[in-house]
Amino acid sequence: METTVEQPVLARLITAEDQEIPVSATLRYTADDPLAVFVDFPAEASLEGEDVTWTFARSLLDDGLRAPAGHGDVQIWPYGRTRTVLEFHSPHGMALLQFQALALRRFLLRTYQAVAPGQEDVARVVERGLSALFGGV
Repeated sequence: METTVEQPVLARLITAEDQEIPVSATLRYTADDPLAVFVDFPAEASLEGEDVTWTFARSLLDDGLRAPAGHGDVQIWPYGRTRTVLEFHSPHGMALLQFQALALRRFLLRTYQAVAPGQEDVARVVERGLSALFGGV
């Protein structure tokens, strides 16, 4: 049985001019890919006018809620007591978004109810990844 956790959230996109633009997003987790979390943005929130999904490790979100975490495409850090920053890098540029830390914590706790940390079926994830890599189903 596949378990999915979804939570709509409101983020604030921080522009180069230090303006804050409200952006809706959906946090998503599925037991079928238990090591990852997804942040889905609607088309109106992207430069290309298409839906955008960012995928990163669930453990990165957990770490980033407490201290700066991540290297490369996704970095997360606390911003004061009530906010958390997610920074996304792509070939098209960088996006800096602030989220309410409480919303991210609630989502993370709900994912832990679906699949407890350390209980992820890693063998299944590896098998599926290798199958996709080598052209299997």
